[in-house]
This record gives sequence, structure tokens and C-alpha cells, in this order.
Amino acid sequence: MREHKQLFIGGEWVDPAGSNTIDVISPHSEELVGRVPEGTAADIDRAVGVARDAFDNGEWPRLSPEERMAAVQKFSEAYAAHIPDMAAVITEEMGSPISFSNLAQSPAPWMMLNTFLQVGAEYPWEETRQGVLGSDVVVRREPAGVVGAIVPWNVPQFVTMSKLAPALIAGCTIVIKPSPETPLDAFLMADILNEAGIPKGVVSVIPAGREVGEHLVRHPGVDKIAFTGSTAAGRRIASICGEQLKRVSLELGGKSAAIILDDADLATTIQGLKFASLMNNGQACVAQTRILTSRDRHDEVVEALSEMVGALAVGDPQDEATEVGPLVAERQQERVEKYIALGQEEGAKVAIGGSGRPSGLEKGWYVKPTVFSSVDNSMRIAREEIFGPVLAVIPYDDPEHAVHLANDSEYGLAGSVWTSDVDRGIDIARRVRAGTYGVNQYTMDFVAPFGGYKASGIGREFGIEGLTHYIELKSIVPPAGA
Repeated sequence: MREHKQLFIGGEWVDPAGSNTIDVISPHSEELVGRVPEGTAADIDRAVGVARDAFDNGEWPRLSPEERMAAVQKFSEAYAAHIPDMAAVITEEMGSPISFSNLAQSPAPWMMLNTFLQVGAEYPWEETRQGVLGSDVVVRREPAGVVGAIVPWNVPQFVTMSKLAPALIAGCTIVIKPSPETPLDAFLMADILNEAGIPKGVVSVIPAGREVGEHLVRHPGVDKIAFTGSTAAGRRIASICGEQLKRVSLELGGKSAAIILDDADLATTIQGLKFASLMNNGQACVAQTRILTSRDRHDEVVEALSEMVGALAVGDPQDEATEVGPLVAERQQERVEKYIALGQEEGAKVAIGGSGRPSGLEKGWYVKPTVFSSVDNSMRIAREEIFGPVLAVIPYDDPEHAVHLANDSEYGLAGSVWTSDVDRGIDIARRVRAGTYGVNQYTMDFVAPFGGYKASGIGREFGIEGLTHYIELKSIVPPAGA
């Protein structure tokens, strides 16, 4: 069992203010695999105080960008040595198949960190513009201040790094609140930060629940909040930050549509959707869970999807052969089961899967990977984020109708189109209101902005746009001729 008795505050392991602990339970075995202190409001106060002092009086924001990036480069090198360890921890604490953890959960944050280093090296930290009133103007880009970062459990290091890397490079200090389901990877990351020599005061890690998270959001010592999570929680955070005129970026939910055009090669498409729709046991905000197909091909698509889903290896996430593991928690299992029952009540047909445990799995928070056919886009299973391995096949009349259905959602995070005509696919991509879109694939690139339209969020992560969220702009006008 992985046990921690202290919190990571400002680069030091210190005793918590309270005595409560968080038990980390394996989603597969339902056994205790870790224990950490549960952060309190007092711990947040201490962490913010340390971050505030480090930002207002410390060296980190006053280093040159090149000096900060040299320090972050050491963090990258130290992180690379722990990629296998990080994958194992994430699989143990939240049930991600080890194949996915080795592919994405741990190497992707390291790749993202290196991409931000490249972005920072080319970033215009200070420039001179020719003024129109007689003097040149110096435009500086300075750190935004103390950042509060709230991270979900599904891809914890991936999301953490999307906030930590640009914050560090910008010169911010940061207090990270991991989800109580997945604190173990964050504590491993804290050890790596110390191993790399990141200065004291710059980073804190306080695992805690929602109330303590709201205390971090409300804290007057925090200049910016970066949140990834549910749309409902994002609305709450946005309202608090609006009251305080506090900087905020939000990466929220999704209900992404994959449009299969009639000219698509179905075998290739189904293989691509295996990852795009079911990655991380379906616990991904970008998962393509609405499958839009023409009425003419509806039955063919349902049959092909059902064949693929029925062949999935479901079971122990630490087995390299496993393709779908358990859901993160019992409450998540119950939530997904309720949606499977709801879909049937709404009149959708279960093509494969349905209620109950997968065969042979008597414990663990598993659900059957499920495909619904003949789904109407007005059904709740087509409109609400389920966050599990549940796909809804929705028929369309023609490509224009498909675009309409894809856009008929409160969300706009991601999407994809599958076709033999790439130009036609790009035309579809231009018309769907989603932040990231794939043609014959779904992926995201760390040099390009990631985020959503509508209720899927505010702001963007990754690339130069992601770094800019941790920057304040300052204009300096010296005397003419100076």
C-alpha cells in the first residue's frame, strides 16, 4: 500500500492541519491501495500563503524565462525517468488499463511538458512596437500570479501538466488540488519536482474534496483558477470568479459526435472508434459517444460496432491484454448503470451490453460496454455526459442533417468525421461547433489549442494559447527618444 502522512506545501513535506485521511480504493479489487492526508481549508490557507510569498517576494517570477525553462527542463528529465512508475500508479488508483496508462496517462504529460518548453522558447516575452503618438511602446508578458488548479480523476497527470507546465514557464506559483480518487500520482509528481530542484514555495499539492476546492477558488490570495471537470462545477466556479473578477479558465464536459459518412470504410472507422469512443473505459471528456450514421447504413454500423464491443477484453486493468477496465468508483458504476436503464426506458434498443456486471467479474466497479441503436438525439443518453463505455447510434437523413445533429448539443468539446474524401471531411469539420475535430481519427496535438465551445468551457489549453492564460500583459511607454 502506498501511504503518505504529510502534505506537499511549497516544496516541503509537512504535517496536515487535520487528522482525516483519504483512502484510495482499487476499482478492480475494491481493496485499499493507498492513503493520504485529507487537506483542509487551513492547509489551503497555508499553501496559498506560501505561494503568495514566493510570488510576491521570491525568485521564481523574477527569473528570466530562459532561467525558468532551464529549471523546468530538469523537471522534464526527472519526469521521464518515472514514466513507468506513473503509469502503474494511475492504473492502480483509478483503473485505467495499463496499456492506456503506458500509451497516454504517463508519457503524454511528459510530451506536453516538452511542447510547452518549445512554446516558451519562441514566446514573445517582451517586444517593442512603434507607437503612433511619438514614443515606442514596450509590451511585456508577465506571470499572472498565484494559480489554483483543480484536477479531475480520469486523466490526472495529463490535466495537471496542462496547468502546471505553462504556469511554471510563465513564472506563476501554483496550488494543485487533485481529486480525492487519485491523489497518489500527484504525490509522486511532487517527489519528482523536488528531485528536479524546483524552488521552494512554487508548487503545493493538497488533495481534498469539493468544499475545500471551493475554498481555494474563493481565496483572496489566488489570482487565477484553472479547472477541469464537470460543467455543473464549472458554472459554480465561474460564478465565484466573476464575483471576484478573478482570472479563470475552464475545460468542461462533452458529448462528442462521430459522423460516419456513407463513403467511409467501415472496418477502418470502427477500429478508429474503438479508441476514440472507448478510451480510458469511456471516462474521457472527448470520447466520441454519439455515433451518427445514415439511415441506410444504420443497421450495418450497429452490427459492426456491436461486434467490436463484444470482442473487447474487459477485466483487470493491470493485465496488458485488457482493453476496458473498471470505472473509477462505485458511485460512477451506479451512475452509468442508471443511464443504461434510462436508455431502455426512453425507447433505445440495446444492441450489445446492457445492465449488470460483465461475465466472470464478481467484484470491482465494472459495467458492460454497451451500444444503443435507434437513438433519438433528444434522448437523455444522447444529450448528457455519461462518462462510461456507452455508445448511442443516431441515424441521420443526409450530411446536412448530420451536422445539425452534431451541433444540437449544449456541448462543443470535440468531434470527428469518417470518410474516404478528406476534403469533404474537412468541410464538415469547419461546420461543426467543437473545439477539436478529427478527420478519420480523433486526437489532439499539444502545439494546438484544446478546449470547447458552449458549455464545454472557457479558454484553451496547450500551445501558445495555453501559455497565454497564465500571462498578464503590461504596456510601458518611455519618453520619446529614450
